Amino acid sequence: MAALRPFRIALIQLGHIGHDKSQNLKHAQEMIKKAASGGGSKPPNLIVLPECFNSPYGHKYFPEYAESVQFKQGEPYDVQSSKSESVKILSAAAKEHGIWLIGGSIPERDDRDDGKLYNTATVYNPNGELIAIHRKVHLFDIEIPGKITFKESTTLSGGTHLTTFDTDFARIGLGICYDVRFPEMAMIAARKGCHAMIYPGAFNLTTGPLHWKLLQQARAVDNQIFVGMCSPARDLTADYHAWGHSLVVDPLGEVLVESGHDEEIVYADIDPSVFESTRRGIPVTTQRRFDVYPNVAV
Repeated sequence: MAALRPFRIALIQLGHIGHDKSQNLKHAQEMIKKAASGGGSKPPNLIVLPECFNSPYGHKYFPEYAESVQFKQGEPYDVQSSKSESVKILSAAAKEHGIWLIGGSIPERDDRDDGKLYNTATVYNPNGELIAIHRKVHLFDIEIPGKITFKESTTLSGGTHLTTFDTDFARIGLGICYDVRFPEMAMIAARKGCHAMIYPGAFNLTTGPLHWKLLQQARAVDNQIFVGMCSPARDLTADYHAWGHSLVVDPLGEVLVESGHDEEIVYADIDPSVFESTRRGIPVTTQRRFDVYPNVAV
């Protein structure tokens, strides 16, 4: 298992996500390069893009923009022969800048399973290798009368696996947006040794003010881990209006960094001593009573 070491994370709150996929990918490349420079300070070890960064967000767009990735956990992946334009570009960016990269999420079509569509995050190591994917487990099907109705399941299927991966500085759990509302995912990740949960996400102007920060603080405090969520920038000309406010929370629930709602790159330095002192001072990780209630990580 990876040990927790000091590392720097960059969240790219990407803007200008339009209907031209090639332009979206080009802009993402430019912003990854900018983030990798460190913003006048030390470069990050890990860069994160937002949910659905290569296409407009909306169930009607997913079939049109979907790409075939055909990744299988535990098997080598040949990026050069990939059918996914997004995978090739993200892989090249991770390799060029020598960074770990969570490529937000993209609409994915599984040609091996009747063409089912998923909302999928991809993860790359500094060699540009695709080492993990996460298919959004919980689909965003909600209806708040008079405010918002959205139904991802109109075109998408839910993923069936939880995702963690090891870097040279931390073990990281991965979810996407609505996944953050389901505490079991973060609980299981933390009990399997994850030091952080990262969620590319796109809360809206109704759910964002209500719960965006609160949910991240809850997942962080409950599990005594770092939590980060990366949103697209807000675009009021788009069909879906993202909340923005990409942020990183520490194991005490303190916000380390938070963006506004425009396009922006924010950085946070992850300090292992905070992780260690939190667990030492409030030792819930050793005080759980699995003789009274079940361990969801089993």
